[in-house]
Amino acid sequence: MPYRTIIEPFKIHSVQAIDFPSPEQREQALRRAGYNLFGLQADEVIIDLLTDSGTGAMSDAQWAAMLVGDESYAGSRSFRRFQERVQRLTGLPEVIPTHQGRAAEWILFAVMVKEGQVVPNNTHFDTTRANIEYQGAQAVDLVIPEGRDPAAEHPFKGNVDVAALERLISEVGVERIPLVMVTVTNNSGGGQPVSLENLRAVRAVCDRHGLPLFLDACRFAENAWFIKAREPGYGDHTPEQIAVEMFSLADGATFSAKKDGLANIGGFLALKDAAVAAQARNLLILHEGFPTYGGLAGRDLEAIAVGLEEVLHEDYLRYRIRSTEYLAEKCHRAGVPTVRPPGGHAVYLDARALLPHIPPSQYPAQALAVELYRDGGVRGVEIGSVMFGRPQPDGTEESAAMELVRLAVPRRTYTQSHIDYVAEVILAVAERAGEIRGYRIVEQAPWLRHFTARFAPAG
Repeated sequence: MPYRTIIEPFKIHSVQAIDFPSPEQREQALRRAGYNLFGLQADEVIIDLLTDSGTGAMSDAQWAAMLVGDESYAGSRSFRRFQERVQRLTGLPEVIPTHQGRAAEWILFAVMVKEGQVVPNNTHFDTTRANIEYQGAQAVDLVIPEGRDPAAEHPFKGNVDVAALERLISEVGVERIPLVMVTVTNNSGGGQPVSLENLRAVRAVCDRHGLPLFLDACRFAENAWFIKAREPGYGDHTPEQIAVEMFSLADGATFSAKKDGLANIGGFLALKDAAVAAQARNLLILHEGFPTYGGLAGRDLEAIAVGLEEVLHEDYLRYRIRSTEYLAEKCHRAGVPTVRPPGGHAVYLDARALLPHIPPSQYPAQALAVELYRDGGVRGVEIGSVMFGRPQPDGTEESAAMELVRLAVPRRTYTQSHIDYVAEVILAVAERAGEIRGYRIVEQAPWLRHFTARFAPAG
């Protein structure tokens, strides 16, 4: 059968207008926002690839489910449906709803992590790292060497370096490690997947040392699809079967339903340990809400329950992964350096390779992200030394391992012509890469500075 285009597995039922600010308006917006794309107004953006978190389109089935949401403060029917779906998928008995993933992270680390402890992960993302460091602990990244090389071709670049995990446990002592975490897919490393073979190896290390294993499972369905496509022995498994096996290896999971829950808000913390869950619920009541709503409306719980079913449909996942791959291939063929192979939810441009004349101290990924907006109104996000750089006591800064611009594709939101337009903007910016100059930070917060920092052109 001849190759045919993988089309969107849906029809457009409702639309939202896109604004088209002029180049002059975009320049004014950049200056007002201090060259921080988080500071732009949504109607100043043409194609918004800042994040795939909560920005996707919900299905008619999700909208219909919202109409039967039970808004009872305690014990709502909507919570029971949500709980049953999460338990069936994860096999974890203790289900704690939260308003989004970072709330689940905060509660988990507040209960389990103490000052001076060490939490290993393949690669911590921004809020995960910040919530660990807020507890006075250290977040350590242990991704395999290929995961730190944007150009390396490896089917599972999100894998944990198991030997490095063993060394860390030996060096710091098992008593200083409250838990081991694995992020699936590995967001900071280019949306790269983790194999089941690697998860089993990490599980074995945890078992030998008596350590609990947690998944940061925000994009578990995309990870399951990569396992189906790339890992020997899983081609005839359904994505749900693979996901169930992934969760079976974990003692708990944090989850943002704004990603692979296909919802606009929500998340959960799921656990095996009833004693830890009891402590977590106490914090939930203090900060989020009663344990059967956790900061969410009943209608949100209903939408997430449906989303957790739809996200594992093969037609959806095939389209989802292909739509990202399509943009990555256009960049790669044109010689624009990207993280290879393409990840699940985003295309990651390698700003260090594209802009070698800009030193890390002048934030090349931030400079590239600004130029994409300036040229075509495309908003991405810097994942480099602005997000992960570490200021030093002498006033210098330890730069990030990679300087990337993430272009995160919202789920079921943009069509192929939108993606073609994004590719045209990327290529136009790449053609004048030598003219692009760096930035300096003129204002920053002590935590998660990339959200609110203000910049000025360097020099």
